Amino acid sequence: MNILIETQRLFLKELEHSDSTDLFEMDADPDVHLFIENKPVNSMDEITTIIENLKKQYEKFGIARWAVVHKITHECIGWAGLKYFDYPLNCHNNFYELGYRFKKKHWGNGFVTESSTAILDYGFKNLNTESIFAITNPKNETSNKVLTKLGFDFKETFDYEGGPTNWYELSKTSWERKRLHQKN
Repeated sequence: MNILIETQRLFLKELEHSDSTDLFEMDADPDVHLFIENKPVNSMDEITTIIENLKKQYEKFGIARWAVVHKITHECIGWAGLKYFDYPLNCHNNFYELGYRFKKKHWGNGFVTESSTAILDYGFKNLNTESIFAITNPKNETSNKVLTKLGFDFKETFDYEGGPTNWYELSKTSWERKRLHQKN
């Protein structure tokens, strides 16, 4: 396992085809897709395509979503990471967006916050960016709360693929101030 980041309970690594079964379990669950396009996967071929697309992002941008692996069980419990947008979204272009998705059985355990905190640290220290953005469905109360807890500022609701989407921004300055405050 080529670990990129280690947290108290998790390893973060590039997604591999060996993660396919776990990703299928997650992405075939309609509850997981309730607030994201409502399109659960139906086959392992779809997962293979997703992994191949992520591998292309790793090659092109050096970053993409990463597998989140539980340290004790070595189960891939979901993915989280930064996606680089080199095309426009909500009047922005050439930016990083934080995203995450976890198996339902692991919801409510703080894994999103734990993995996202490490990813944001990595992003601001290594990617020469002044802001990281995030989007979520306005009805996804949990995701909206997590983004606020991480220090993101709600900016607006915009139309994304025919539906309302909340747009968040976290500046490097705000992140560094928050992390310094947590250490003291």
